[in-house]
Amino acid sequence: MAPFGGGMGSSGQICGTLSGALAVIGFTLGKTESGGRDHKQMWKLSNTMVREFAKICTPYGGTNCADIARVPWNDHAAVKRFYKDPDSTRRNCVKVIRETSDALYDLITEVLSRQD
Repeated sequence: MAPFGGGMGSSGQICGTLSGALAVIGFTLGKTESGGRDHKQMWKLSNTMVREFAKICTPYGGTNCADIARVPWNDHAAVKRFYKDPDSTRRNCVKVIRETSDALYDLITEVLSRQD
């Protein structure tokens, strides 16, 4: 899943954190065999995750990496500063990753607890 970084292949597009969260939902609640069925909550949970992610990203003006990280991924010096400077916009990314992870955990835990 490493190519999700930098907004899908360092393009600055959709944040890889959301893609990763949706991959986890699919892995957790998706089909377990080719002829099988997705868990009935998978699509609802995925849609909820997308909406939660949009809320998390509101302070940055959008859900794209370019909105959150604000780094030109094709500029080697800017990318180096992004990773090395503790005051860089990388703090935005860390915050978005943490909040998305927390939201994902809460959503999946809620769905799985209902199965018991």
